[in-house]
Amino acid sequence: MEVSIMFQKLIEGYGISLEIFFVTLIGATLLAIPVALGRLSRIKPLAWLISIYISLMRGTPLMLQMFAVFFAPYYVFGITMGPGYMMVAVLASFVINYAAYFAEIYRSGIQSMPRGQYEAAEALGYSRSQTFFRIILPQVVKRILPAMGNEIVTLVKDTSLAFSIGVIEMFTTGKALVAREHTMIPFVIAAAIYWITCLIIEALLRRAEKKLAYYHD
Repeated sequence: MEVSIMFQKLIEGYGISLEIFFVTLIGATLLAIPVALGRLSRIKPLAWLISIYISLMRGTPLMLQMFAVFFAPYYVFGITMGPGYMMVAVLASFVINYAAYFAEIYRSGIQSMPRGQYEAAEALGYSRSQTFFRIILPQVVKRILPAMGNEIVTLVKDTSLAFSIGVIEMFTTGKALVAREHTMIPFVIAAAIYWITCLIIEALLRRAEKKLAYYHD
C-alpha cells in the first residue's frame, strides 16, 4: 500500500480522534465549573460527595472507567445497547474524567487569589458578580492556563485509549495498517500527526498566555 493511501486512512481515523478531543474539551470545561463550585461549597455533604467523585476519577484508570460506562447498561440494568453506544461511552467517560481534573485546577486557581482583592473591590463599590468576572476571573484564567495546557495536551494522546472498546480512531487505524502491511510507517505517520497537533495547541496556549500577560500576579 502506498504511503499516501496510508496517510488518507489515518486522517480518517484522525477525524474521530478530533471529535473525541473537542467534545471532551468543551464538555469537561463546562462540567468542571459546577464541580469546582461544589467542591468549594460550604454545604459539607455536597463538598464531600464532589471530593469522592474527583478522587475516584483521578484515582482509577480512564480505560477502566470506559469499560464501566460501556458495560453498565447491560450488567446493571439488563439493557443491550447498539454499536453506536461505543462512541457515546467513550465521550461520556472522557468528559466525566477530565471534568474532575479541570475542576481541581479551577479550584486551586480560585483559592490562590488573595482575599484582599475581594475586599478592595467591595470598597470600590463592585458587586460580587462584577468582582468575580472583571477582576478575579481574568487572573484565575492566567494562573490556571499552564496546568490546563498540560491536561489538554494529555487529552490529545489519551484519545488513543478509545480503541479499548472498539472505537476506530487514528491509533486503531494505524495498528491495523501495521499488522496488515508489515511496516512501521503508519505508526510513524500517526506519531507525527499527534506531535503536530500538540505543537499547534502549545502555540495557541503560549499566545493566550501572552495576551493575559498584563494581569500581574
